[in-house]
Amino acid sequence: MENKVGIYKTVSRASGGILYKDRQSKFYAHVFPIEDEKGIKTIIENLRKKYPTANHFCFAWRLGIDKQKYRANDDGEPNNSAGMPIYGQIKSFGLTNVLIVVARVFGGTKLGIGGLIAAYRTAAQQALESSTIIEKWVKVKYELGFDYPLLSKVMRLIKQNSIEIIRQDMSMTCTIAIAVLLKDAVQSENMFKGVLGVSITKLKG
Repeated sequence: MENKVGIYKTVSRASGGILYKDRQSKFYAHVFPIEDEKGIKTIIENLRKKYPTANHFCFAWRLGIDKQKYRANDDGEPNNSAGMPIYGQIKSFGLTNVLIVVARVFGGTKLGIGGLIAAYRTAAQQALESSTIIEKWVKVKYELGFDYPLLSKVMRLIKQNSIEIIRQDMSMTCTIAIAVLLKDAVQSENMFKGVLGVSITKLKG
């Protein structure tokens, strides 16, 4: 996926219920923005309740910006006939941090592997076409450490540069976690390194 100057594409919000039909089988496609794998199981469980007559809940997701990971699941359909065609649409649209689930209600007529691939691919495509796709900036997180007398100076730099504060702890010593745009990361890092008495550490995730 192209990642131009620290920008990636994803969907703005959950959407779906898009219905695609093929020979009496119904395919309901849903799209969700995700930040990690934790909520995926719950999302699918909720869809199982929403579509109690569905026979299969096939899905694919992609996560990450630079080091991406993905998963495609056929949920009982023939191997690679559902999950990978869904994932193919995520790749085709150039998205990440996104989950697509397609619930199939069997209509009594077998579609064959080719028919299944086309149906799951089309359902996922139509769901993405109806979604709001947005570009988001990649952010880098840092932790600043310093003694209390430097607080006003550090806060002034943060305000002047419109830097996002994630969390702060002002106890014996001061600790502030910040997030800056990837394109501004080197400049911000050097700025705080230039302040005597301030330590700056890059955070993971």
